Amino acid sequence: MELDPLLLSRIQFAFVVCFHAIFPVFTIGLASFIAVLETLSFKTGNPLWQQLSKFWIQVFAVVFGMGVVSGIVMSFQFGTNWSNFAYATANFLGPVLSYEVVTAFFLEAAFLGVLLFGRDKVPQGVHLFAAIMVATGTFISSFWILSANSLMQTPAGLELRDGMYYVASWSEALFTASFGYRFLHMALASFLTAALVVAGVSAWFVLQKREFDANRKALSIALWMLLLLAPLQAVVGDFHGLNTLKHQPMKVAAMEGNWETREGVPLLLFAIPDKEQQQNHFELGIPKLASFILTHDWNGTVPGLKEVPVEEQPPVFIVFWSFRVMVGLGLLMIAVGVWGLVLRPGGRYYRSVAFLQTLRLMSISPFLAVLAGWVVTETGRAPWLIYGQMTHAQGLTPSLTGGMALFTLIGYVVVYSLVFSSGVYYLLKVFRGGLEKANAPHEMDEVERPMRPFSAAHASLEGDK
Repeated sequence: MELDPLLLSRIQFAFVVCFHAIFPVFTIGLASFIAVLETLSFKTGNPLWQQLSKFWIQVFAVVFGMGVVSGIVMSFQFGTNWSNFAYATANFLGPVLSYEVVTAFFLEAAFLGVLLFGRDKVPQGVHLFAAIMVATGTFISSFWILSANSLMQTPAGLELRDGMYYVASWSEALFTASFGYRFLHMALASFLTAALVVAGVSAWFVLQKREFDANRKALSIALWMLLLLAPLQAVVGDFHGLNTLKHQPMKVAAMEGNWETREGVPLLLFAIPDKEQQQNHFELGIPKLASFILTHDWNGTVPGLKEVPVEEQPPVFIVFWSFRVMVGLGLLMIAVGVWGLVLRPGGRYYRSVAFLQTLRLMSISPFLAVLAGWVVTETGRAPWLIYGQMTHAQGLTPSLTGGMALFTLIGYVVVYSLVFSSGVYYLLKVFRGGLEKANAPHEMDEVERPMRPFSAAHASLEGDK
């Protein structure tokens, strides 16, 4: 059997990106949540806020460490598997990735140690400032990464000469037509991820009646975030969809499973798209609703996939169902947020066992929604690496063989599986220890110094001591 280096390289990059994405999307939101807790502790002097902050800083340390380990090798794939793309875009991607290091990473490196280990060594105001700086650094990092990715979605500000892109306008290249929508969409996704994880973990503690008052406060904040941000995310998603319809119409056509350009397109609730036969099987939909959502006109025209050759159509089945997973989970988040509001009078939200158990189950939902969204974004762009300008095949390393791609893919899967299992094991130990262990006195020899973010968590890999 002949191994396709293009397919294997795409699978490898998709695996690495999806694996890595779940960590920064959590740490971005969690860093801001910790900054809020530190602010409340500083202003009110209530020890419960500091207890919560100490616990969630431990969680942040573990997840941040996993994110660094999983993400540090991603950029190397540009050179190993996508050298033509790396060469062509070096004048833009090289500086942008460097700017991320000298701004976001340097800022985080300067203040992360203070946040993780400096609570009793610096004034409380300095510790609060460190928390704010770390949260700011995570957003600066996401700015550069989404700017680079947005250029691949809606390229602008570049000129192609002799096989290489040159930056004609840095402002246009950094702030493309889709960047603002995508950055806000991702920021809200990060906040929702943090809110739902905090809600799920706090609900578990409340059910066990562990550190009840502190966890009830954390649960309350998380539910307010969910109630406000989930509907806002739906609104931002609608504007993002309209922008995508304008600049990447075939991606929207795949999302809607629409083959023919026509008016009054139904919103399909269920279908089995068949790219080979250029049609759907077993359609079930709401008449004209897709046209109304996308064009704000019941008889609005929606482009069809048949406007382009089959080889330029994205994998419709994957995009179609990934989009429905993302939207379905988003609607479920809105419903849970409203449920929490209904239960808030009289404090029923922390007394209802059914609601608390639902929150525990929902804690995984934002990660699934983010992954589904990235699949829609990246797979929906296919076959384009740079939309409308460079295909995946054109960006591939010419000398790459199928055997080489398979070897590295297996290596990534094995190593990342070990990283993930080890990180989850360590994270579960932190959760089991709870606020009690996070706030327990931590003895450290005078000559011992923390060497890594994991050292901020009191849980030991060798077992509790």
